Amino acid sequence: MHPHHPAALADIPRDRWPRHIAFIMDGNGRWAQARGLPRVAGHREGVETVRKIVTESARLGLDAITLYSFSSENWKRPAEEIAALMALCAEFLRIERATMLRENIRFRRIGRREGLPPEVLAELDETERVTAEHTGLTLCLALNYGSRTEIADAARALAFEVATGRLAAEDIDESAIARCLYTAGISDPDLLVRTAGEMRISNYLLWQISYAELEVTDVLWPDCSVDELHGGIREFGRRERRYGAVLPPRS
Repeated sequence: MHPHHPAALADIPRDRWPRHIAFIMDGNGRWAQARGLPRVAGHREGVETVRKIVTESARLGLDAITLYSFSSENWKRPAEEIAALMALCAEFLRIERATMLRENIRFRRIGRREGLPPEVLAELDETERVTAEHTGLTLCLALNYGSRTEIADAARALAFEVATGRLAAEDIDESAIARCLYTAGISDPDLLVRTAGEMRISNYLLWQISYAELEVTDVLWPDCSVDELHGGIREFGRRERRYGAVLPPRS
């Protein structure tokens, strides 16, 4: 599929677009509450937004998007809401596998497997398997994910390598840690977008977003449109990314 350049992005050079956008999809419950609907109705509408954003990201030729769909802290929610979220996840994967196959989208899951229902794990594993060789957009779903847990798991893996003589302690560097994270092989996000106006990171990709640009929008996730995606790319394209350096003045 050839990347397309919508009119809204015509004046932003392609090399100034983000390659990887991470989303904190917030506001499904508030969206439903404002309409007098049960929270699950907001989650279902949120899935429709996922479809739109994933499809447009693939059409734009982005390298990756990562979606924070269920955090390790979300197990504190009511049991019926958790069950509905898990059923929606399995349903989404079943239905959207055909789209991923057609659009050359590679699927990745990050997060702990422990605690996820067997039917959800089966759909996750099958979707990863059938898209493993795809070379287009990487769709990364953070499910039962927590960044501190991820870093602790990486530390444990490195400790095991040292204990078994496969790695010297003095050889532990940033790249060694990165290869032990759930996101190994996926480029770090350039842009982190959080919907619904909350000004916090919520234990999400703490290592990976070290140099990401941050954007918080008041738009609730179910109302997040393709235009919002384009707007985020435009805003990113206008920013100067310094990585701790001082940029020379523009001529």
